[in-house]
Amino acid sequence: MPYDYLPRLLRPSESKIVLLVLDGLGGLPIEAGGPTELEAAATPNMDQLASEGTLGQTIPIRAGITPGSGPAHLALFGYDPLVYEVGRGALSAAGVGLEVKPGDVAARGNFCTLDAEGLITDRRAGRISSEAAAPLVEKLREIEIPGVEIEVEPVKEYRFTVVMRGEGLNANLKDTDPQKTGVPPLPVQTDEPASERAADLFNQWVAEARQILADPPGNPASGVTLRGFATDPALQPYQEAYGLKAACVAVYPMYRGVSKLVGMDVIQFDGEYPQDEFAAVKKAWKDYDFFFIHIKKTDSMGEDGDFEGKAKIIESVDAALPQLLDLKPDVLIITGDHSTPARMKSHSWHPVPLLLWAPATHLSDSQMQFGERACAQGGLGTFPALDTMSLALAHAGRLNKYGA
Repeated sequence: MPYDYLPRLLRPSESKIVLLVLDGLGGLPIEAGGPTELEAAATPNMDQLASEGTLGQTIPIRAGITPGSGPAHLALFGYDPLVYEVGRGALSAAGVGLEVKPGDVAARGNFCTLDAEGLITDRRAGRISSEAAAPLVEKLREIEIPGVEIEVEPVKEYRFTVVMRGEGLNANLKDTDPQKTGVPPLPVQTDEPASERAADLFNQWVAEARQILADPPGNPASGVTLRGFATDPALQPYQEAYGLKAACVAVYPMYRGVSKLVGMDVIQFDGEYPQDEFAAVKKAWKDYDFFFIHIKKTDSMGEDGDFEGKAKIIESVDAALPQLLDLKPDVLIITGDHSTPARMKSHSWHPVPLLLWAPATHLSDSQMQFGERACAQGGLGTFPALDTMSLALAHAGRLNKYGA
């Protein structure tokens, strides 16, 4: 559970909290002395909030540790990712409505492109569309392995989720994505005897998947890789942990999944742009105390090495921000789950910028712009992402004092 001292400090309130997460927000300059993506973006609304509010930066896991998206979000939600190890498979499965019970094993899958020698030429199969991936998932559903039940669901674009159910399965399995091209996918492996049955079964499934996807020749999605093998983490829900009726607004299923695992309701909506997500928040505003809003494409652009593209996504969020401000949240936190510098084309260990705006309670600092350098000098300092929720609760007037 989150910090065990919090439940006894909770008090009722009508206040509203918004946690706006731009995935992979943190960045680096392309050249020494230049701006980061956030600093380069034109963000008049965020800069105004920065001048009125308080800035800081968070450490998602521990100093120097590069986080995955699942652990980084758990930290923002107040669940120590070093205690609660939730694999990406469980998150993806929850996001697409697949049930994962104790003893089941879920994995997130990527379609990939293999050459004639079985070497990976594209780890994401050219980022094929969801429409192109759907019939391929139908093919994967045809695979049958004696002794286990298998479910496969599309996620988005080149991603899918597979869940295996049966006796004697254990999720301590290693990813098959080698994280580079020019090499074959790795086999499913394990370091413990209890997981050998599951490793063997998944290797059988992968071999059959490759056979099925080899036809027709030239198909960009000619192979698969599996990541984040996991089972049910049994996390304490938000209502019990924080006394909050919480909602998630997210385009990508994995982030709906991590929200479901901590007991948030997932708000369904049409569209995929920031203004669509903010409109969904407006419709549900009266029904919830807490809103988690997730923006994915900042991370995607960072991983693609697209500095300007990432800056433009940040600008699109800023342009839509008045929609949220019109709702008059008591606490608005804008941050990322981790850093994804375009210069590195990957997640990184760098601290993550955070903006706290709570008109009734915040103490403004001297910073006037929302950016990495300003956040490094902000009034909140550098703190663990795990403390984000207690900070939000305090500014929302939802915590009593500790002790006499």
